[in-house]
Amino acid sequence: MKKPHHDFADRTAHLEPEGAYEVLAKAQQLEAAGREIIHLEIGQPDFQTYPNIGMAGIRAIAAGETRYTPSAGIPALKKAIADNTGRRIGMEISPAQVVVGPGAKPLLFFPMMALLEPGDEVIYPDPGFPSYRAIIETMGATPVPIALKEEKDFSFDMAEFSEKVNDCTRLIIINAPSNPTGGIIPAADLEAIAAAAKKHDCWVLSDDIYTRLVYTDEPVKSILTFPGMAERTIIMDGFSKTYAMTGWRLGYGVMPEKLADVVGLLHTHSVGCTASFTQLAGIEALSGDQEQVARVRAVFLARRELIVKGLNDIPGITCRKPAGAFYVFPNVTSFGLSSKEMANYLLEKAGVALLPGTSFGPMGEGYLRLTFTNSTVAIEKALELIKEALSKL
Repeated sequence: MKKPHHDFADRTAHLEPEGAYEVLAKAQQLEAAGREIIHLEIGQPDFQTYPNIGMAGIRAIAAGETRYTPSAGIPALKKAIADNTGRRIGMEISPAQVVVGPGAKPLLFFPMMALLEPGDEVIYPDPGFPSYRAIIETMGATPVPIALKEEKDFSFDMAEFSEKVNDCTRLIIINAPSNPTGGIIPAADLEAIAAAAKKHDCWVLSDDIYTRLVYTDEPVKSILTFPGMAERTIIMDGFSKTYAMTGWRLGYGVMPEKLADVVGLLHTHSVGCTASFTQLAGIEALSGDQEQVARVRAVFLARRELIVKGLNDIPGITCRKPAGAFYVFPNVTSFGLSSKEMANYLLEKAGVALLPGTSFGPMGEGYLRLTFTNSTVAIEKALELIKEALSKL
């Protein structure tokens, strides 16, 4: 039966706002009423886009580089991405494997659109980036969450993974370092995930957006480098976090060429292409001086030490040290409030905007997510305000 004109398609019924934007809206309402709010809720670097990158974009616009480009991206940028990714992970990548998008999210959405059918199962991390589940359900597939366990430094519960992966599994989504926990996946677990993907003939989508923000001595190993994984792995990455380019909307995927062709067609019939001057700025980001990237990483490392120590010094809070990204995920179960109640309380009473762990899935209950993408002064003040507010509970 035809739906009434005001009813929307069932595939949209499950969609909800991203938690960070909900909290930001509440915080801005309080600011409009005269309250001072410290923002630790939005996951974007607090630095301006690095000057060499910004100037490359400005020069491109001034030179008239404002026209359509190939849907999958400018050849020079695809080559730069292939070369850069290949160097970082230690294997050869062809530019034909690269698809450039307006932000990284299309490189989650379109590969899943190309691969998933109703009845397919998709394994993904919980707590995890909320768009994973939203896209899985939009495609009519079945979401299969796997818990990230605090006692495993927020890596997959591999026992649960082994129970849930099966011949109906079409895709496994991994993210390391993780949003919201900052956790990474140990190499032995990656090897087991790769073995399961081959055994059950399924794909792996590796969300690598934070892989250059790692605070351990060893870089994060890519699942693409394991034997037999090149034909079944999609890497999603972008420029937002590493190069402070959130508003430029520039991301990319690396995948087998046949899938890249299909994803390129989905780009053609949806977004068309990515802004030409943004892509030219991306070439400068990858090929230009990387010293600023190293300096910003050092700043985030110092802030990580400050916020982890500060949170652990607050009675009732325990906080593991994240291995990467710019988030902490403290355990607040001792206070007897839900994560959402805690987040609302700290916004109202302390003037600190942060996210409940449940913004990232049911397994986030009992936790909060704070970003350290704010100044040292702001973080120190936020810790004082949180400590004072929680002492009254």
